[in-house]
Amino acid sequence: MSAAPEAKYTEETVLWVEHHTPKLMTFAITRPESYRFSAGQFSRLGFRDGAGFIWRAYSVMSAEYADTLEYFAVLIENGPMSAKLAVLQSGDTVLLDKTATGFLLPERFPDGKDLVMLCTGSGIAPFLSILEQPEIWQRFDSLVLAHSVSYAGELIFNRRIADLQNHPLVGEYFRKLTFLPVLTRGQAAGALNKRLPELLKNGELAAAAGKPFTPQNTRFMICGNPAMVKDTFQALLDMGFAMHRNRVPGQIMMENGF
Repeated sequence: MSAAPEAKYTEETVLWVEHHTPKLMTFAITRPESYRFSAGQFSRLGFRDGAGFIWRAYSVMSAEYADTLEYFAVLIENGPMSAKLAVLQSGDTVLLDKTATGFLLPERFPDGKDLVMLCTGSGIAPFLSILEQPEIWQRFDSLVLAHSVSYAGELIFNRRIADLQNHPLVGEYFRKLTFLPVLTRGQAAGALNKRLPELLKNGELAAAAGKPFTPQNTRFMICGNPAMVKDTFQALLDMGFAMHRNRVPGQIMMENGF
C-alpha cells in the first residue's frame, strides 16, 4: 500500500486578532520553521468549509526574519472568507499553504535610486514587510510610501510606520522614508486628497515626496484594488515609465490586492 500524499498545508494557531474598524483587521499566526517567503510575497490561508476548503491569498505583513506571520484583511460583506475571519479568535486554527508566492519584490529592479510604493487598502501589507528589511534601506537613496484610503480612520498603520525610527535594524535609515497618507473622501491634516493616478498626473505626489520622478532614478511598486492599479499604471505609462520585465528592465512593478 502506498503512503498517503503529504498535505500541502500546515495547521497554524492564531496568536492574536485586532479589529481596527468594523471592516479592517490584523492578526498573527504561528510560523513553521520551514516556512520561507521574501518580503513582498503572499501566503494562501484557508479554512475547512463543510466537506471542502476555502482559500484566499494575503500578503505577509511581518518581516522575513519574524517568528510569527502577520496579515491585514479587509472584510467584505457576504464574502465567505471574510465571514470566517470576522469571528477569528486567539487559539483558533488557520491552514497555511506551505509555499509563499508573488513577484512584488524590489530586488527584481536592477537599478534605481528612489523607490516609490503606491497602495490602497490592504495593499500596504507587502510594503510594511519590505520596510523591515535592512537591504531595501541600504540600496535606495530614498523611500516613499503613499497609502490611499477613503477616510482618516482607515490609516491604521501610521504609528507602526513612525515606530520604524526605533527599529533595531532599520531605524538608522529612517530619514530616507517619506510617508504620504492619501484620503479620497475625508480630510485630515497632512494628507493628500485625490486618487493616486491624479496625484501622479498633476505633480502633487512628486512635490510631496520632495523630488522629481524620472525613469532614470525612480522605481514604482503598486499594490491595491484593481481599478487603482490599472489607472496608476496607465498614468505612469503616460509619464514615460515602463513595466519591468525580467528580460526588459523597466520602472514599474504591480500586483492587485487580495
